[in-house]
Amino acid sequence: MTGMTSSERPFLNRRLAEFGTTIFAEMSALAVSTGSINLGQGFPDTDGPQEIREAAVRALRDGRGNQYPPGPGVPELRAAVSAHQERRYALSYDPDTEVLVTAGATEAIAAALLALLEPGDEVIAFEPYYDSYAACIAMAGGTRVPVTLRPHEGSFRLDLDELRDAVTDRTRLLLVNTPHNPTGTVLTREELAEIAKLAVERDLLVVTDEVYEHLVFDGAEHVPLASFPGMRERTVTIGSSGKTFSFTGWKVGWVTAPPALVSAVRSAKQFLTYVASGPFQYAVAEALALPDAYFEAFRADMLAKRDVLAVGLAEAGFEVFRPQGTYFITTDIRPLGESDGFAFCRALPERAGVVAIPNAVFYDHREAGAPFVRFAFCKQTQVLEEAAKRLKAAW
Repeated sequence: MTGMTSSERPFLNRRLAEFGTTIFAEMSALAVSTGSINLGQGFPDTDGPQEIREAAVRALRDGRGNQYPPGPGVPELRAAVSAHQERRYALSYDPDTEVLVTAGATEAIAAALLALLEPGDEVIAFEPYYDSYAACIAMAGGTRVPVTLRPHEGSFRLDLDELRDAVTDRTRLLLVNTPHNPTGTVLTREELAEIAKLAVERDLLVVTDEVYEHLVFDGAEHVPLASFPGMRERTVTIGSSGKTFSFTGWKVGWVTAPPALVSAVRSAKQFLTYVASGPFQYAVAEALALPDAYFEAFRADMLAKRDVLAVGLAEAGFEVFRPQGTYFITTDIRPLGESDGFAFCRALPERAGVVAIPNAVFYDHREAGAPFVRFAFCKQTQVLEEAAKRLKAAW
């Protein structure tokens, strides 16, 4: 089978033809086949809180969620999401009309873009961007317009003038991610205020991916874009339990937005999974109500792990962009005499017994991302120490 019919039309929809298998699948398979330490795909190697895992078991045993849960999500979780937004950010959302539970943030992104875009609409996204953004824009028939975050004084920064210049009469939506994967940039209050001002002036919708909201470091703060003047009514905010509670396999995410936007996103979402993760929704409702001490300890643990890997990478010769958020470190491989991230990452397992991700997969402008490589530090400390040891020995 060649993937072609007798009429020579490929089986795969042309909108998806450029994407193929994700780099995460390729690199995770490479980690398994070589026995390497996998610092590529962003999943923890330990489970989250024991009491939350037991809450899921309790829900299963009690028969809560074993059949189809309500389409918008179980009431307990929608109430917990609403309470979380109120407690953390003083953002008030009606759990019955302004909260929608999704199969992880990935489905929330897909449903939002499929719902809100018409063919030909332009979507501005900050590059490098999470790879599903490009695929979902393509599936919706939209046109992605990348605005590049560029290295500046040890971090990747947004050029607000470049963002303003990217907006045209065809721009429908801004797709914002902060804390930002893969660079670790956390947009400042001042930058977010300018983005909000632009969205209001040009009457743009905004989808904001805030799944790393609880992982900010070094005095950075996470400020939801919906909290700025004129933004609540035009913003779809996406959150997720996977990154905050280290249960990425449960696939429980959510959307908060005004009723009309939630209704639009739900219209698309119902034909994707319909519903998912029934028992886990009850457990995540309990997780969101955990005391502040949990979130502080989680952040402190990830900060310590960030520093272990950052020091190790620097000692191995990488230029390290120490992230203000997320659980990824972007590095520049040019000090090692390398410039092709793809070739570097494909050779790294054999060379050092470590797997990483080439940032170029997150760029339309591949050359802009060519020398950058991403490592995940959401692993056990001894694993990070061993990875650093292997990398230092390889150069």
